[in-house]
Amino acid sequence: MERIDGKIFKEMLRSGMNNLANNQARIDALNVFPVPDGDTGTNMSLTFTNGVKEALKCPEDTVGAIAKVLSRGLLMGARGNSGVITSQIFRGFYQAVEDLDTLDAMQLASALVNGSRVAYKAVMRPVEGTILTVIREAADYTYAYTATDEITDCTEVMKKMVEEAKISLDTTPDLLPVLKEVGVVDSGGAGLLAILEGMTLAMEGKPVELEQSAAAGESAQAKVEGGEGEYGFCTEFILQLSSRGMKNFSEAKFKDELAAIGNSIVCVQDEDLVKVHVHTLEPATAIRMGKRQGRFMKLKVENMSDQHEEILSREKEQEEELAGEHKKYGLIAVAAGDGIQKMFKELRVDIVISGGQTMNPSTEDFISAIKKLNCDHIFVFPNNSNIVMAAQQAADVMEDKDVHVLPAKTIPQGLSACIMYNPDASLEDNLADMEEAIGGVKTGEVTYAIKDTTYEGLPIKAGQYMGILGKAIVDAQEDMMAVTRDLLKKMIDEDSELVTLIYGEDAMKEQADELADFIASFSEAEVEVYNGKQPVYSFLIGVE
Repeated sequence: MERIDGKIFKEMLRSGMNNLANNQARIDALNVFPVPDGDTGTNMSLTFTNGVKEALKCPEDTVGAIAKVLSRGLLMGARGNSGVITSQIFRGFYQAVEDLDTLDAMQLASALVNGSRVAYKAVMRPVEGTILTVIREAADYTYAYTATDEITDCTEVMKKMVEEAKISLDTTPDLLPVLKEVGVVDSGGAGLLAILEGMTLAMEGKPVELEQSAAAGESAQAKVEGGEGEYGFCTEFILQLSSRGMKNFSEAKFKDELAAIGNSIVCVQDEDLVKVHVHTLEPATAIRMGKRQGRFMKLKVENMSDQHEEILSREKEQEEELAGEHKKYGLIAVAAGDGIQKMFKELRVDIVISGGQTMNPSTEDFISAIKKLNCDHIFVFPNNSNIVMAAQQAADVMEDKDVHVLPAKTIPQGLSACIMYNPDASLEDNLADMEEAIGGVKTGEVTYAIKDTTYEGLPIKAGQYMGILGKAIVDAQEDMMAVTRDLLKKMIDEDSELVTLIYGEDAMKEQADELADFIASFSEAEVEVYNGKQPVYSFLIGVE
């Protein structure tokens, strides 16, 4: 294949999208932290699918025009750091082919190199052993091969790209010690390889089709997230396995069964107990599936359609109010859990974007929120390290707005920064005070492990509770309260003045009060307890 035209390019993109979707779960499983989040495979697949679906609708048939639509779609749909970097790779690709109707081998190799360069520039502190390494090494070696050997076949260029990406991916554990310890390669690099492999197979006349399980998941997600006006039911239960269930239950198989009827799936087994969470249009089916395995210790079904209508009504009122009122400052925060969202609202945050560890908001979500605010300066609090890049990308796009993305990477940091916000202070003073507050917060989190692993010498079993201090897992035990007490002891010292304890859906007020008494037994720090109602994390802890 000496040239790639628009028709072939679209088929390459479609095949790359399908191959990534088919491998989404495998890529998610490469996560270093064994926490129950959507993670890399999910974020990259959502991002790439958003861009490719837009590109496939492009009425023009030139590679440059299609790449332009692809780049815009990826930028708007980018979720998580891996999604943002993917969007930047194809932004660089587009810049190199902008004026081209078709591509020859050398132009293809050059475009891939430019994608690498643009992606590196988009990251403030590039880390080697990640998707950035894979795209750089693969593109550079492919370009050298194409130029030196005077390659004219575009298929050979892409085959070389895949070959070099595989080699680079396999070496990522040598560059990032944590990957080697856990025994995995970089998940972002694996996602990129899946895209490249799918694109190459299309060029060879063997385009990748969407597998049934991936299609079912996509269909269920589309329905639950708003396809055809349907939102479904949030179904949660804790199941005690019967003797027969103990013998026959398979966590992986049960997840596959749930994937056929819904999404946002969490399924964790701890000996004879199984915790299940799923968004589905068929809650009765999910309940019957659970009933076959044992008896329910806890069961909750909530109609998300009703919740969605309430949210839409509130948002409409809010939009009318925000659009009509000009202010000096506007605040946007990201949070999951009704209680935490309410905390931010009480701290004068104008818009709270629903999201966090289990669902990273897209760049478009931030742009939509920014557009709603009629003010001179906008402060954005991402409150998650995997959301910062999407927020910053939105700020860069909104050139006509003065948007400042605060370096809040946790909920406690975001809350502390919002407390320091002063509507009467200057922009410079507000930024300085909020950034200082963020720097003075230690964050702790308690959640459960979804797989067996080892982290910095600490063995972790699936179902155990983990204590996370900053970015490090510092404890793992069967007892949630024991883990939380140990974490608090590590976080609180003689200089600590305030402890903010936020309990989630899996914890009770009595447990939070017990922990407050525990803190009082060894520290004079003031303790504030809140019901955050957040998913995933039993406790979020801030120490100042």
